[in-house]
Amino acid sequence: VQLQASGGGLAQAAASLRLSCAASGGTFTNYNMGWFRQAPGKEREFVAAISRSGSSSYYADPVRGRFAISRDNAKNTVYLQMNNLKPDDTAVYYCAASVRAGLQGLAAAYNYWGQGTQVTVSS
Repeated sequence: VQLQASGGGLAQAAASLRLSCAASGGTFTNYNMGWFRQAPGKEREFVAAISRSGSSSYYADPVRGRFAISRDNAKNTVYLQMNNLKPDDTAVYYCAASVRAGLQGLAAAYNYWGQGTQVTVSS
């Protein structure tokens, strides 16, 4: 499956952005989906994951309550709604697809990755 992330950009602190990740070349509902991010000089870190049906989701502590992951299986797209952005949210954001059962927080559990989209939050 190929993944194409979009929607990043420059935002001020407390603003909102919505990232999208369009999947193609596979059966979208075969995959649990996740978002990760990587800031300069730091390791890639888990942000959020959503189950195949969209009925379950899971968040990293730094974004819980501010970010929301969702998916539209009819459009083969997963979203990350980011509210109340903080400068610490500045990173390249990646979407990823996992064939493993259960929601996964480890990058190694994901089989396919998108190219990343830059999010920069100014104070």
